[in-house]
Amino acid sequence: MSLKSLNFETQAVRTQTEKTQFLEHSTPMYLTSGFVFEDSEEMRAAFAEEKERNLYSRFSNPNTTEFVDKICKLEEAEEGYAFATGMAAVFSTFAALLDSGDHIVSARSVFGSTHTLFTKYFPKWNIETSYFRVDEVDKVESLIQSNTKIIYAESPTNPGVDVLDLEWLGEIAKKHNLLLIIDNCFATPYLQKPIRFGADLVIHSATKLIDGQGRVLGGVTVGKKELIREIYLFSRNTGPSLSPFNAWVLSKSLETLAVRVDRHCENALKLAEFLEAHPKVNWVKYPFLKSHPQYEVAKRQMKLGGNIVAFEVKGGVQGGKTFFDSVQMCSLSANLGDTRTIVTHPASTTHSKLAEEDKLVVGITDGMVRCSVGLEHIDDIIKDIQYALEQI
Repeated sequence: MSLKSLNFETQAVRTQTEKTQFLEHSTPMYLTSGFVFEDSEEMRAAFAEEKERNLYSRFSNPNTTEFVDKICKLEEAEEGYAFATGMAAVFSTFAALLDSGDHIVSARSVFGSTHTLFTKYFPKWNIETSYFRVDEVDKVESLIQSNTKIIYAESPTNPGVDVLDLEWLGEIAKKHNLLLIIDNCFATPYLQKPIRFGADLVIHSATKLIDGQGRVLGGVTVGKKELIREIYLFSRNTGPSLSPFNAWVLSKSLETLAVRVDRHCENALKLAEFLEAHPKVNWVKYPFLKSHPQYEVAKRQMKLGGNIVAFEVKGGVQGGKTFFDSVQMCSLSANLGDTRTIVTHPASTTHSKLAEEDKLVVGITDGMVRCSVGLEHIDDIIKDIQYALEQI
């Protein structure tokens, strides 16, 4: 039976490295920095890339290979490379593919550190970025220049949970012969497959739902073979590779991704519906709420709505402060995608370095809360959120 013909859940569980002489049922950890060779000819052929094998764990390792193979199968990608963090994946992907003088067209709603790359560091190397708002995707083509090389977007976005039409972006990229790179972190390959809509590369912060328990850092980029080759060569020489231990953890995590995300999404939708009816809440954004501006797009390209709910409490800064000081079970943390429900105040934490007008452009208000809905019983999640809201 070919793994290619199997369902998502089965591929996530059954994609493994080749068994050792011990015939283990579960893939062991390969905690080694390097690998030995039978003789000088094998070593020469390996370094000349005439023979495919592990050389050094900065280049590849059985654990990282298994993790990448799984992500490739789940995203329907040709090849991939794993990184120490999600931001290492973002930076290395762009750095490997861009030259001085190139131009990026990006959605304005991107993670704060990605925005910093685009506005502070890339300009040092004469790489510029033009932004489009998520509600103005019709302006994407007007931003394309003769030196544009990449269209980039997150969907759903962080932290505003906006949804971009990936098929539309794919058509524009193809029309202008540009690379389309999509950060699929919030959706995971279980809920959304950007390559089906025309993406050339897909990036994940594996730290989030892929790990799912707040244990390890990791990132991965998958997509077209020839592009991954460039990313691999850049990363082989600059060293942002994923550790074998973290790769082992993340590969094990993928085995339960589908069942975890199903429950995350079920809980998130119920919480969003509760919040939408609460008098202390100004607005709620969740992709599978009918009130979401891109609800129809979300239903078309996503299996479920994900685990992130954004909402604004009444009372501005003070209302938000009161809410965060009043939660008793939910965690106050900047992470997301954990088994535990996390509430974050983007304006003062993850996106605090943005100018006020930049925050408003991406939907970050003083009273906005980003809730990463966990796997606790939904009644307990709602009870905690309800208590905190009643204190405002």
